[in-house]
Amino acid sequence: MQLSYRPYPLQLQHTFTVSGCSRSQTPDVLIAITHQGLTGYGEASMPPYLGESIESVCDFLKRVDLSTFDDPLRTDDILSYVMHLDDDEPDAHNFSAKAAIDIALHDLAGRILGQPLWRLFGLSPERCTYTTYTIGIDTREVVKQKVREVEGRFGRLKVKVGVEGDRELIRSIREVTDLPLTVDANQGWTSPDEALEQIQWLQTQGVIMVEQPLPKHDLDGLQWLTKHSPLPIILDESVQGPADVIRLKDCCHGINIKLMKCGGLAPARLMIQLARMQGMQVMLGCMTETACAVTAAAQLAPCADYLDLDGNLLISNDPFLGGMQVIDGLVTLQSAPGLGIVPISESFGFSEKEQ
Repeated sequence: MQLSYRPYPLQLQHTFTVSGCSRSQTPDVLIAITHQGLTGYGEASMPPYLGESIESVCDFLKRVDLSTFDDPLRTDDILSYVMHLDDDEPDAHNFSAKAAIDIALHDLAGRILGQPLWRLFGLSPERCTYTTYTIGIDTREVVKQKVREVEGRFGRLKVKVGVEGDRELIRSIREVTDLPLTVDANQGWTSPDEALEQIQWLQTQGVIMVEQPLPKHDLDGLQWLTKHSPLPIILDESVQGPADVIRLKDCCHGINIKLMKCGGLAPARLMIQLARMQGMQVMLGCMTETACAVTAAAQLAPCADYLDLDGNLLISNDPFLGGMQVIDGLVTLQSAPGLGIVPISESFGFSEKEQ
């Protein structure tokens, strides 16, 4: 197998502001794994809070040696090796790098077998629900402009809150749309009492779900809020991998699974199983990503109660065509092998590493 990779910063169409930070681009590394003329694609997206960088991802990929694996379909063996490659570094944060390899291997496997991943996972694409489109924190007029730009294309909107002026922001959106809303406080509310007051008001504004209302380590506050909230509480920053699903059972109604946080499709599928065993709701989310990683997450969309798979729609330089589509607001899966994505250019200029 031949592993190739290159940095590819993602340019945002609008400056993206959440509680705590703003940015106009997201670091990203694209990868490709080629075997006998077929290529699977993956990517590592690195928003600031993940603690990874282009340098750390590339350093990790340099250490990956696939030469001992002669069958790309033995994904369990390969991904077990990749997942434990940094066991001697207890403070390492390489989950997006691992996700890139996981995604590329799954894409390659689907292409080898001639089947889309959702079919290999035994899922039914007609069970996909609406995805939200994310509206970042901004001025009243800019927020209304963002809503108008996507009018008629989405069945739900996701609104970033958690700052002073949350209610004014929601009122501005309600001036131009009556679509159902979800909100994401990104840990921005500082106390359970404040969060509950906000949630009770948000319920009157057609909000159907609240994401990460309190700081991720405030488990006592999250447990109390979950018991008293009239809306479902879904945790994002509090959740990384499978072990967190069990740990957080009493602290939320559900979890937000993102491939870049957990390390790819294999751990994401395990997290879904664990959540369902405990009666928890499942949300599938994404970072700012290309169609590659968003489409990978969408392969699990039939398993989810909530979808937030709009990362590729927020950027202006997506290097892929095809893959998951949003039609009348619904996530729609394709029948092409693997992820069904096609690079716009025949060559991304990867720095190739022979395996």
